[in-house]
Amino acid sequence: MIVSFIITFRETLEAALIVGIVLSYLARTKQTKYNNVVYLGLASAVVASIIGALLFTNLAGGFTGRAEEIFEGVTMLIGASLLTTMILWMMKQRHIAKELQDRVAAEVAETHGFGLFSLVFVAVLREGIETVIFLGAASFVSANNSLLGAGAGILAAVLLGYAMFAGSMRVSLARFFGITSILLVLFAAGLVAHGFHELQEAALIPTVVEHVWDINPSVNPDGTYPLLHENGYVGSILKGLFGYNGNPSLIEVSSYIGYLLLVGGLWRRIDRGQEVTQSKNADTAGIV
Repeated sequence: MIVSFIITFRETLEAALIVGIVLSYLARTKQTKYNNVVYLGLASAVVASIIGALLFTNLAGGFTGRAEEIFEGVTMLIGASLLTTMILWMMKQRHIAKELQDRVAAEVAETHGFGLFSLVFVAVLREGIETVIFLGAASFVSANNSLLGAGAGILAAVLLGYAMFAGSMRVSLARFFGITSILLVLFAAGLVAHGFHELQEAALIPTVVEHVWDINPSVNPDGTYPLLHENGYVGSILKGLFGYNGNPSLIEVSSYIGYLLLVGGLWRRIDRGQEVTQSKNADTAGIV
């Protein structure tokens, strides 16, 4: 439930920010006659995302046995790749509001609304499809990632987005995206490890060492799992959030650590690049 909440909250908030920036720009430039175009693009994207979710669910339910393991493994790896790309891309978008406003101005001037519809539709649909894939991958890892958490995340993001643009609440988006990015990187690392686990189960890749360690407590006499067992209450939450596994294989451990090292290096590289850019801009401003 926690993972599904975080995923839908962040993805929906990103979509809400895009729509909010567009509507704010139209209001400021006295072009609110295009508001209905924005709403139509938003509604169309939501409907298309729901259709995508239904198609994904039907597709996932059509596999059994080895094919199911391959499908789940590939979906997890694709989800981790998309999640990583989204996180790193967002780190570079410090001027996204200005760029989006420039695009809105150009679309309104050149296409009289159709381009604006396409802009909103594609932007929101991208968030919707990403959400479908992320939630699908998360559901393969842990059954605790429920629709209730996803619904709560969507509702919370819509309310927060409205409050922000209505002026009744101020939120540090840099801090928000920073914290959620860290959580999502850990979640993506778990997707990578579990994705390779499924491919091992399907015998597509070798196991090498089946269990590097096994710290899962013994099952209770009544057949239930202890809290810290990976299938127990606490363990399953950690499994869904951070990819916790009480008895991982060597490839799972290696892929988890390797992913974190790779993303950590890219994260640091982007940070350094932005620090250099800010320093150059400050020096230029000082000279002028």
